[in-house]
Amino acid sequence: MQKTQLTLGLHLKDEATFDNFYCGKNTEIVNILKKAIHGESEKIIFLHGNRGQGCSHLLQACCHEAYQHQISSVYLPFNYLLESTHAELLQGLESLNVVCFDDLHVIAGRADWEEAVFHLYNRIYDQGGTIIMAAQDSPKVLSFQLPDLISRLSWGMVYKLYPLTDDEKLAALMMRAHRRGIGLSEEVGRYLLRHCPRHMATLFAAFDTLDKASLAAQRRLTIPFIKEVLEI
Repeated sequence: MQKTQLTLGLHLKDEATFDNFYCGKNTEIVNILKKAIHGESEKIIFLHGNRGQGCSHLLQACCHEAYQHQISSVYLPFNYLLESTHAELLQGLESLNVVCFDDLHVIAGRADWEEAVFHLYNRIYDQGGTIIMAAQDSPKVLSFQLPDLISRLSWGMVYKLYPLTDDEKLAALMMRAHRRGIGLSEEVGRYLLRHCPRHMATLFAAFDTLDKASLAAQRRLTIPFIKEVLEI
């Protein structure tokens, strides 16, 4: 039977791949994640970092990598799941090779979800599956009410993502533009950094808006055009 990727009706972002991630000082973490998908590294990995540092991108990249190699996987963004479904959703997911928990911090204090994640974690571990997780802080800092869950989440490798410097953020923007075949000068990129919030999710969202506007208007990305589109 062909191994498939399960997203529970959620769509992975097409651009959330390893190739499209600017590593900065996180190259070692990315390499370990790639190996983990293929069973060549730790089976339990916990990532933490502030919003916009790339945790969600990397978890989705893990699922893209798994899909490309016919390895079954699922991406579970708890910030979405808590609003749209119930903890019973996690039943049976231990049959998959790779399970990615995103935004784990949002289940803190939710007894039903903490319990469900704890039991799913145990089932995956017992079956030899791979668990890759992400949250805003390390497991011991998060306000989980279930002590055994805190213990389990710390079993494997815990990594804090390094934030990008401004120069690295500029390089990430220019890499994204290059991959789309869009000309983005260093001057224009630095203008975006000066006038937009500097976490990468917001910068990429602004870039996506500019990309669509540039295509529709058949205009290059210049500072006057950016001022017009973003109303800066």
